[in-house]
Amino acid sequence: MNIRALDLPTDARTPSAGGLLETVRRGLRAQPKRLPSWLFYDAQGSALFERICGQPEYYLTRCEVALMREHAASIADTLGVDVRLVEYGSGSATKTRLLLEHMAAPVSYVPVEISPEPLQQSVRRLGEHFPHLPVQPLCADFTRPLRLPIPPRAPRRTVLYFPGSTIGNFDTREAIALLRKMRAEMGDNGGILIGADLKKDTALIEAAYNDAAGITAAFTLNMLARLNRELGSDFDLAAFSHRAHYNALAGRIETSLVSQREQKVHVGRSQIAFGKDEAIRVEVSCKYSLEDFAALAGKAGLEVLRVWLDPERMFSVQYLVRAGSVAR
Repeated sequence: MNIRALDLPTDARTPSAGGLLETVRRGLRAQPKRLPSWLFYDAQGSALFERICGQPEYYLTRCEVALMREHAASIADTLGVDVRLVEYGSGSATKTRLLLEHMAAPVSYVPVEISPEPLQQSVRRLGEHFPHLPVQPLCADFTRPLRLPIPPRAPRRTVLYFPGSTIGNFDTREAIALLRKMRAEMGDNGGILIGADLKKDTALIEAAYNDAAGITAAFTLNMLARLNRELGSDFDLAAFSHRAHYNALAGRIETSLVSQREQKVHVGRSQIAFGKDEAIRVEVSCKYSLEDFAALAGKAGLEVLRVWLDPERMFSVQYLVRAGSVAR
């Protein structure tokens, strides 16, 4: 590994306190109220999310890891040799390790993560496991234009790796915009390796976002704790509850923080009123059929080259390339 774990280049980080305050005030004045899901991921939120991934109800990580264990060699073969691998929202990079073990002569690995602590930890772990792999971490918000570090040698292609089901956290318009941005960043000969959760039984989906141990509820409520700490707000966490339900018509989980009573909360110099049972939308998690996702990719100028499924056929990893680039 050719970079110190603590020497993290920075691109577009979390907004300044003033920018954060404006984002929160604007979202809480909207009707209905909403807050962006990136607010989940402070150090505590990132740690809680890692715990969510280990809960028995959270099939997504279990299925994706099973998929990678079964198909990582095939995926690496499809990506080819001399690849620069850029991972969006790298987190602990557990699934990435399974992929890197099968990749032939990767040029470099660029983990992109908004939270510095998980990025530092994953860089250290990968450096121990892949001592000869050039790792070029970037502390950044992957939804914004990225200034990727110069690779140590010219790659044959750049592959953007977007594991998990994070693409589902964007509504259709936002997802298309993000895929278009990725299409530009991967270059003419590049590709996108992306996870997409599949539609399935409603009870199974809802259980994944309402685990019995209450870790997901703690994760959601931690957003308010973060605002109290960083903005000096006075949210009473006991006066809000976590709610996640599957909207079958929209094909997505909708997660909210619900006010348990009429109350007023200070956000900066503003006072925000909440009615009893009034909700703040904090996240959506879209689920797809294979046809749904192919159509979404098509609207971004991409097409699906390969699809891999886990043994239970609940989760997919798909390889996207520029539309029209596949030989017929």
